[in-house]
Amino acid sequence: SGLALFYGGLVRRKNVLPTIMHSFFGLALVSVLWVLVGFTLAFGPDVAGLGLIGGPDFLGFANVGLEPNPAYAPTIPFVLFAAFQLMFAAITPALISGAFAERKRFRAYVIFTALWSILIYSPLAHWVWAPGGWLRELGALDFAGGTVVHIASGVSALVAALVIGHRRSEEHTSELQSQSTISYA
Repeated sequence: SGLALFYGGLVRRKNVLPTIMHSFFGLALVSVLWVLVGFTLAFGPDVAGLGLIGGPDFLGFANVGLEPNPAYAPTIPFVLFAAFQLMFAAITPALISGAFAERKRFRAYVIFTALWSILIYSPLAHWVWAPGGWLRELGALDFAGGTVVHIASGVSALVAALVIGHRRSEEHTSELQSQSTISYA
């Protein structure tokens, strides 16, 4: 909610509610995706030993229960570890949403968030945090989400902003419309 209010305070009055909705809806969407498929892609046992993606062992939170998992958190219930990781998964696309505040339709945001969390976040989390992940095996240490959350969201926000282009203010839009009627012959 803090991030939603922060981004809401950065936009024009007419865009406050849609901008706040990005954060709240993103939390709900990523939560469902995390339970269904994201957690297993991020923390499932490595597929084919390549260190790229987790297998289907935890699909739909199967085998995620009250017993601790010695590979991830040997002193707390595995479901608590999964919920803790969900907060990282949910905040990351919310951080990206600031890059396209006032410039992207809600439907596009929903599609982007769903695809990004499954195709980018979950594999990256597996690479860095899961046993067998290729970056983890190379010695990468990421205790507070510096790579998986902050670098991934920052780079993704930059790319999204570059692809979408400049934010157009109402004054700029009016100026462009008036220029389109001028003849430069």
